[in-house]
Amino acid sequence: MSSPTVDLPARPIRLYDSWWTVTAAGLGALIALTVGLWVSVHVKTDTELHTAALFAHLASLVVGFGAVLSADYYGLLWAMRRCALAEVVSATSRLHIPIWAGLGGLVVSGLMLHPDLDSPLTLVKLGLVGLLTLNGLQAGLLGHRLSTAPAITPRLLAWAAATAVISQLCWWGAVTIGFLNTNS
Repeated sequence: MSSPTVDLPARPIRLYDSWWTVTAAGLGALIALTVGLWVSVHVKTDTELHTAALFAHLASLVVGFGAVLSADYYGLLWAMRRCALAEVVSATSRLHIPIWAGLGGLVVSGLMLHPDLDSPLTLVKLGLVGLLTLNGLQAGLLGHRLSTAPAITPRLLAWAAATAVISQLCWWGAVTIGFLNTNS
């Protein structure tokens, strides 16, 4: 006699389940950035809103980039054998919320600052923001894989290093271009 089968409720699809889900989220994010740029060209802000957006932009930079630097600091501690990988994964997973909040705040407030889409530097900055967004999404998948891997492999280590380097280049590049655009 066969045992009865029990139908378990289906688990909802989560963002970091696979490359497919991360790719779909990346496509959605790039579409949202494009729509936001279109809106920023067609909506004008007054002086008070511009000042508030500038403050929000700077505050978001502190929150987002500060959290990124903290996450990378934990990675360096692990590389110097000063903490366990589990501690790094745990700490960085907690930093995803301030990182995404900071990046989201930067994007929304930056759109209210009327980016000069005729400036090559601004276009590079927008490309860096897009790349940063995609890198952040795949970093979540990396964190999921690191937390479930029985051991860290050279491939996972290379993936983590590339993620950190791309993140730093994008953040520092966008900050530098923002500074240059403000002073020109």
